[in-house]
Amino acid sequence: MAPDLAPRRRSNLIASVTAVHTGPRKMQSHLARHFLRKRLLAAVIGIACAAPLAAAPLHLPPVTNPSNQEHHVGKLIFFELVTPDLATAKQFYAGLFGWTFRDIQADGIQYVEASLNGRPVAGMVHKDLAPGQQLQPLWLNFIAVRDVDDVEKTALQHGAKVLFEPHSIPDRGREAVLADPQGAVFAVLASSSGDPPDVLPAPGVWIWSSLQTTDADTDAAFYQALFGYEVFDASSEAGIQHLMLASEDYARASANTLPPKRTNPHPHWLNYVRVDDVVKSTEKLVALGGSVLVAPRIDRHGGKVAVVADPSGAPFGMLEWSEADSNEVKK
Repeated sequence: MAPDLAPRRRSNLIASVTAVHTGPRKMQSHLARHFLRKRLLAAVIGIACAAPLAAAPLHLPPVTNPSNQEHHVGKLIFFELVTPDLATAKQFYAGLFGWTFRDIQADGIQYVEASLNGRPVAGMVHKDLAPGQQLQPLWLNFIAVRDVDDVEKTALQHGAKVLFEPHSIPDRGREAVLADPQGAVFAVLASSSGDPPDVLPAPGVWIWSSLQTTDADTDAAFYQALFGYEVFDASSEAGIQHLMLASEDYARASANTLPPKRTNPHPHWLNYVRVDDVVKSTEKLVALGGSVLVAPRIDRHGGKVAVVADPSGAPFGMLEWSEADSNEVKK
């Protein structure tokens, strides 16, 4: 697993480099309560539902502060937690990663900006679960684009579904929520403040995203059509595909075949935070009320990795990454 660095679920969505061949394998391949509620429902249950318009807009924090002129199409640039318990989430992530928080509220919408050392690292949104709902919280990732509307058209042409149509958001930019042809939910964002630079994320910051899917080839071709990725086959296990998605000579994410013995598999994105020590971080996570889904183990690239969940059940990963490592793609 290689991080995004430089000389670097709808009801059942949540189920929980270097190329290894001679070269790259290219595949054929306004904001008010109405907006935010629809986006959250799109992310959690895969549909957009109606809600009354509210008078007061909610201004979300910019992706980068201070702003810049950088744009890295295909880079994972922001992450948002949809959760029924913001207070517990803040306590948990502060204890685990040292994040600090700023509460933002407009017309009943509760949003939290999470930062590390003064820089934005994530957003958190409160979403109540109705009695009897079998839904879990999730982390939604945002992939950088220059034109959200063009990406939406391309995605539809390649079999995607639009869960929430493109909307411009004060201070944030323009975004949309989509589901790929296999059903994995993701968001695209044209940031009005620029994209985070390609530098090694500090411990406590998002470093990698992995697509778990039933058809890695087809999904990789889909994302290539949207973001212009080069696709590298880094598979090492028989029958298990591990495809690296790269842009600007850096690996951005991977598309991986779901384990064959998994019951009722559902394609999904899993996002990872960089930590200094996965074992110690996992022990701290458990002490803070989190749970371990996949115990710490050695990753294919030599570091340790674990898949975990916060106290409300939102899954994410933790990954070690050496300062000496790089994800520049060797051609």
